[in-house]
Amino acid sequence: MASMITPLITPLIDLNADLGEGFGRWTLTDDEALLSVVTSANVACGFHAGDPSIMRRVCELAAERSVRIGAQVSYRDLAGFGRRSMDVPAGELADEVAYQIGALEVFARAAGSRVSYVKPHGALYNRTVHDADQAGAVVAGVRTAAGAGDLPVLGLPGSLLLAAAEAAGLTAVAEAFADRAYTPAGTLVPRGEPGAVLHDPDAVVARSVAIATEGAVTAADGSRVTLGARSLCLHGDTTGAAGLALRVREALDAAGVRVEAFT
Repeated sequence: MASMITPLITPLIDLNADLGEGFGRWTLTDDEALLSVVTSANVACGFHAGDPSIMRRVCELAAERSVRIGAQVSYRDLAGFGRRSMDVPAGELADEVAYQIGALEVFARAAGSRVSYVKPHGALYNRTVHDADQAGAVVAGVRTAAGAGDLPVLGLPGSLLLAAAEAAGLTAVAEAFADRAYTPAGTLVPRGEPGAVLHDPDAVVARSVAIATEGAVTAADGSRVTLGARSLCLHGDTTGAAGLALRVREALDAAGVRVEAFT
């Protein structure tokens, strides 16, 4: 009898980064350097960071490099960088999400591209993990912007946001974070707690490879958490973000991981 050979499956991951997080003369992210590494760009739409000129410039740079453009929508919290949770009525939040997507779409199309997905930022991202009202509002806003088409939504695996997106007929994309600590439940350790953000570059690189090749991370208590993420976030607002992103990309290539935008 001929032996059965199990074909090898090449690991596949998308690399996304938060870009355009400046305002006026103030800049935070090294957009040009990061756009030479990532495959998807989460562009701030003006509510937590970003302004029209920054949005236009990042869209142009992303289009030049064939990097997918995503709308990073947020609570209206410029002073708090979108990291303060707010109780926004569902209808109002849905309108604000659609508004942000529409604003970015203008600049994406002018650059010869389009908004290809949506990802909530900061407090809104974490709130939609467990708050059905806010998750539904975000999806309603995305649905308004998408019309009859599909506009994929990035979120935490197992979140109510992704469940709501699927229920609305939108593509749900599970995402993991290279530099954030996880709880045993698979949620992110709140930023205010010790160890919530990984600062050791070697640890970030090792975690990135594990997420892509094993589909899992080690939680803060030492337990193993399965993620099954299709996209990996590299924060653009950390010190040395561009250099760290390049190290992650090189390590993934060396591990045989195919870095490619999700479809």
